[in-house]
Amino acid sequence: MVKRIIKKIFNVRDKTQVEMPKALSTDLGFQTLSSTPKKEPLKSKAPSSEPLKLERRVDVSALFYGMLFPSQSGAETGIANNLEKSVISEVENALTSPADIAEKVLKLPSQLAVLDQKLKDDSVDIETLLEVFKTKPVLSIEVLKLCNSPAFKRSDKEVTNLQQAFVQLGREQIRRLVTTSLMGEIVEIKPIYYRRFGLQIWRHSQQVSYLSAEFGKCDPDTAFMLGLLHDVGKIAIFKMLLDAFQLAEPGEQPSSSLFKQVMTTKSLSLSALLAKHWQLPAIFETSLSQLASSHSKPSDELALAVWRANLISECSMLLQANQLDEDDLSRLLMDAGLTREQFDTYHERLKMF
Repeated sequence: MVKRIIKKIFNVRDKTQVEMPKALSTDLGFQTLSSTPKKEPLKSKAPSSEPLKLERRVDVSALFYGMLFPSQSGAETGIANNLEKSVISEVENALTSPADIAEKVLKLPSQLAVLDQKLKDDSVDIETLLEVFKTKPVLSIEVLKLCNSPAFKRSDKEVTNLQQAFVQLGREQIRRLVTTSLMGEIVEIKPIYYRRFGLQIWRHSQQVSYLSAEFGKCDPDTAFMLGLLHDVGKIAIFKMLLDAFQLAEPGEQPSSSLFKQVMTTKSLSLSALLAKHWQLPAIFETSLSQLASSHSKPSDELALAVWRANLISECSMLLQANQLDEDDLSRLLMDAGLTREQFDTYHERLKMF
């Protein structure tokens, strides 16, 4: 009788063991929300020779947007405030009517497609292209600035004219610089807010475009453009946020985990819809849609290149801001398929953007 009672007690204890929660994932495959309450580590009664397999997974996107939108109180909430609710509602409307966003909030420069086509066409000689640039002095200045920036500079000698730029950098690199310059126009935001978020998200976009071209060996030029476009949805949401700030209560800031999820999952869907509305080649909408809907690494080579580039850029920016510890970085690099030495090389390059 006593033995049966003891056995029954042990069976109950077995059934009440706490089951660890399964890892959550975000749109780009970055796992578990950082806002999950911390649990006390499990204590084993006897030492084991097997390594502990349960590891805290890292949601690098949540960390990244936490860096861009730091909470004044230092604590993240799960409930959206009135400011965030207003923006989230606008985002939902934008997803059903992207034409309004494309025309009023984030208008693609009309000259981008025309000039890109000329640069892509090898039958158009450099002299003809230089004549086109003469009619666009502001664009010429921006391209020269990029040529001489640390991220793109090829030698100690400064590039002083576009003809030198074509000789030193080549046609394809000039094409990328032109695309970057024209895309930069749609990010222009009032300086006070631009410094706070817009500048960082644009820096991130340039880093992702650079890395995407490195990883997208099948079509580096398309990968570069895709990397540059992947965050246009976030930029559109940010511009909506600026308008909402004017009606917000004093001190209201975007700090909830819900808003950060919108800035990832919904923004990628919006990026895909904007690419379609701008009548860009179908590959852009397809790849962006795959990034928006995938809860793991994408299978498509171009989408995968952007996925890896996005992860590495976010890690780099977080590490530079001292907001990513070494253990978390190691886990994320394993997901990205990079060694620490490879990451360090990219990290040093990305600092130049």
